[in-house]
Amino acid sequence: MVSLVKTLCTRMVMTWRRLDAACFDKILVMILAVITSLRHLLGWVVSAFSSRENLILENLALRQQVLALHAKRPRRRLTALHKLFWVVLRRLWSEWEQPLILVTPRTVVGWHRAGFRLYWTWVSRARCVGGRRRVSKEVRALIFRMAAEHPTAPRIHGELLKLGFQLSETTVSRWLRRIPRTPDPAKRWLTFLRNREAIAAMNFFTVPTLTFGVLYCFFVIDHDRRKILRFNVTRNPTALWIVQQMREAWPYAPALRFLLFDHDSKFGSGVISAAKQLGSQPVRTVFRSPWQNGVAERWVESCRRDLLDHVIVLNERHLKRLMSEYVRYYHEDRTHLGLAKDTPTGRPTAICPAVGTKILSFPRLGGLHHRYAVAA
Repeated sequence: MVSLVKTLCTRMVMTWRRLDAACFDKILVMILAVITSLRHLLGWVVSAFSSRENLILENLALRQQVLALHAKRPRRRLTALHKLFWVVLRRLWSEWEQPLILVTPRTVVGWHRAGFRLYWTWVSRARCVGGRRRVSKEVRALIFRMAAEHPTAPRIHGELLKLGFQLSETTVSRWLRRIPRTPDPAKRWLTFLRNREAIAAMNFFTVPTLTFGVLYCFFVIDHDRRKILRFNVTRNPTALWIVQQMREAWPYAPALRFLLFDHDSKFGSGVISAAKQLGSQPVRTVFRSPWQNGVAERWVESCRRDLLDHVIVLNERHLKRLMSEYVRYYHEDRTHLGLAKDTPTGRPTAICPAVGTKILSFPRLGGLHHRYAVAA
């Protein structure tokens, strides 16, 4: 009997164990299925919300561009607010490039970098906290004044200490490096040219002939009234010929104080010595700087534009006759901007004519130019 009970109990325990294992497996499978379903559901919800967020951002980006296009301006330009919008959108949305129409993504990246530079410029701006004391304007002016009288910084520093200014020698040396420099050579040259009452200039220009020869035209011009002091033509310019022309430019009166000319090889040592003998100081212009002899260069341009571009020169005699007529027209008839619309020899101004007064025309240079006068 006892053995029978033991057998039944053993079978019952084995049956319950089998049932527990099966239930446990079923329960585990059900739990895994529920977790998988929840995961898919959560992913669907997240994807649904994220797609809606992308749609909202895309609509916002398109609306911003439409507002920029409808802005009433002569030229459609994005404002700083529009640029800031795209910079922020670039940081918040990974697909910001898709709805971009007005500008390229590279432009937006450039705006971001510009904003980065502005931000750090603002952060690292100078703050008046600590550091060396500022040097007042009066002390700086005093340093510059002393620099003109004392060549060394220690001497100036010692004088400042004796005057009661508490400055270090390093500070004085630093401000000495900022002393205003003298005007550059170009400004000094312009100042020299403005003192035109005592300046004359000489130069050459070439004219081709009908037979393909070359004639050299020499002239001396006065800077004050733009008057041609001497003009001549030759086929073979030499130093002796140039010296003779210079002497005929000032036959009785002394030469002007300064005489300008370029680095032409024809202006050699003999020409320089002759200029000094005439009482003039020779001044050469810098290489390839025709503006330093601008009065002479402009006269050459006037000759070509007013006369030589319209004729074909036959020979030396023909050119001398043409240029003699042009020099007379240049002195007596042609007005000049540099002379306040006057002529080098001084052309009288007529009284304002009444209505119906006859105006006479006088041809010059074979009809290339004319002079006008009121009929008597």
